[in-house]
Amino acid sequence: MILRQLDKEIRNRLGDKKAIILLGARQTGKTTLLKAILSNRADVIWFNGDNSTDRLAFADVTVERLKKMIGRNRFVVIDEAQRISDIGIKMKLITDQIQSTQLIASGSSSFELANKINEPLTGRKWEYQIFPLSFSEMVAHSGLYQELKSLEDRLVFGYYPDVVTSEHDKMKTLFSLASDYLYKDILAWNKIKSSDKILKLLQALAYQLGNQVSYAELGRIVGLDNETVESYIDLLEKAFIVFRLPSFSRNLRTELKKSRKIYFYDNGIRNAVISNFNTLSMRNDTGALWENFLISERIKYTSYENIFSNKYFWRTTTQQEIDYIEQREGKLFAYEFKWSKKAKAKFPSSFLNHYPNAETQIVHQDNFEGFLGV
Repeated sequence: MILRQLDKEIRNRLGDKKAIILLGARQTGKTTLLKAILSNRADVIWFNGDNSTDRLAFADVTVERLKKMIGRNRFVVIDEAQRISDIGIKMKLITDQIQSTQLIASGSSSFELANKINEPLTGRKWEYQIFPLSFSEMVAHSGLYQELKSLEDRLVFGYYPDVVTSEHDKMKTLFSLASDYLYKDILAWNKIKSSDKILKLLQALAYQLGNQVSYAELGRIVGLDNETVESYIDLLEKAFIVFRLPSFSRNLRTELKKSRKIYFYDNGIRNAVISNFNTLSMRNDTGALWENFLISERIKYTSYENIFSNKYFWRTTTQQEIDYIEQREGKLFAYEFKWSKKAKAKFPSSFLNHYPNAETQIVHQDNFEGFLGV
């Protein structure tokens, strides 16, 4: 089994009075992680929000009924908790009224679960996000040499656990993940009128990977108005499929101030959306895949290591650009990404002059491990 970075931190929270909430896309390993942590315990009861019987058991439930359901178990696990109606109130009842029991809940759609639990569980929960497997997790599992050998494969097929452990048909696995799991919560949301529009939007985002996106342009491609495009992207982001990177600006007149780029949490899902699993030698988007890989892996690293930072890209009206910027501890850190270490790269003089204290680094194949915490 591949050890997840959250394993130790969640274990350290066992026995705490607060609930443990684990969020992440479907098939990223939430249930597998919780089972690994709790596998040696006999005092655990499991419920699954995807199971109609379990959903019914929580319907109109009272504290006394909950106590009977839980019995003497020390831990209550509710998987895919967002599928249970009024789950926030029921979590609060367990946490407040059954103090001999610790609640552990997982969810694959933060736009439902977070809205339902944030107010009822204010100050009563530890919340974590789990991602597809990370570069550092795989290095710890199989060694740096092996993972570097697999780098081109990761850029194409990504890091979903079922894909990484698949020895044969990774393409079939990814198509199954994309169609059967990742869109499940999105398409069940009552604001989504057409699955075709979601797929067209994802394809448009996939083809614009690494570039600024315009909601108006996306709307023309997909056939939706700007407001609907933005709301759909918001849902895709809250379902852990894509994430937005805003533009950085302070006082430089030519800086873009309200622009954004959109990346995928996983390269494999991005490539499944456009049905392109060609090797890097047969692609013209290697630079975009490399950029998406590095930024998504950096997000995993900073999240797991509790490195709090604001994340941006930088661009001016004169087309000067920096791929990625972090603002942390009162400092700016600017990064340019190049697949080949021989590629020429330099930081724009207007940025260096305006932000003279910013630290800069060019990240390429021969030095990217440090950028990802390895």
